[in-house]
Amino acid sequence: MTDAASFLDKPVLVTGASGFVGSHTARLLVSQGRKVRVMLRRTSSQAALEGLDVDVRYGDVLDPDSLRAAMDGCGSVFHCVVDPRFWLTDPTPIHRNNVDGLVNSMDAALACGVERFIFTSTMGTLGLNPDGPVTEDIPFNWADHASAYILARVEAENRFLAYCRDKGLPGVALCIANTYGPQDYQPTPHGHMLWQMANGEVNVAIEAGAPTVDIRDVADAMVRAEARGRLGERYIIANEFISNRDFYTLAASEGGRKPPRIIPLKVAYAIAWVAEAVLKLLRRKDYLVSTDAVYLSNVFQRMDHGKAERELGWKPRPVQDTVRDAVAWYAEHHRHNAH
Repeated sequence: MTDAASFLDKPVLVTGASGFVGSHTARLLVSQGRKVRVMLRRTSSQAALEGLDVDVRYGDVLDPDSLRAAMDGCGSVFHCVVDPRFWLTDPTPIHRNNVDGLVNSMDAALACGVERFIFTSTMGTLGLNPDGPVTEDIPFNWADHASAYILARVEAENRFLAYCRDKGLPGVALCIANTYGPQDYQPTPHGHMLWQMANGEVNVAIEAGAPTVDIRDVADAMVRAEARGRLGERYIIANEFISNRDFYTLAASEGGRKPPRIIPLKVAYAIAWVAEAVLKLLRRKDYLVSTDAVYLSNVFQRMDHGKAERELGWKPRPVQDTVRDAVAWYAEHHRHNAH
């Protein structure tokens, strides 16, 4: 690994900085005294960046010229552009934003001589392991069950690893679990569900579970990967696996509510199948209730973040702390917006 100081003194660019991961990464970099640029679309909300000392550059990952202009003179790039809309009926925008946008960003980084390129990937690119925890060494092995969204994310990560291997991109990929925590301004669909459980709007959950991670720990991992990550490698950024029953019981408890009722997975599949059939008959598009969504709710099991712990010095906080802080932030945010 080269001396980190050579790029830590230069400006750093965060793409997708209006999003959950991007805004928290920018916030942490600013707190460390870094010179931070953020690239946003002119239509993007800047609520998550309010009050931060950042240099705003307007552009789009589908516009290569704007990428090069934003990266010019930067030592590092944190590529946090993610189109998470797994529910889209037409997956074209998912591929363009997640794959084509990444390729444009990597090309710009190479042209600008960027020294570190930190890529926001997903646990969805990891292989499944029925015999134990998932590690970075297990290749993707469930394409026959994967949705168009997952396949696009896998293609993006494969392109990234090929750029590192074949073109010398100085990159590190982070395979990130479901993110929760404060300052979720959009909000994310899963974060919104957490809040609905806490405030009593929803009291039903599927009999499923998933690895989670605190958004602040994701930002910490991003910055650690810049300084300490091995180039061309990927790191699992996930906390402990937790069932929906336990996770949403924590949320309900924070809001003074009763634990949720749990729907068996088979029943959830049946409901989703019927809903999909009806919505297709009605020629509806872009619906959240689907058999793909039910499958994704339970496909990810235990993950081993030991590599990130050993090589990056990363240590995630307990999930109870994440739920407590997230619910407190949502409550305050909603109180503030009500006045």
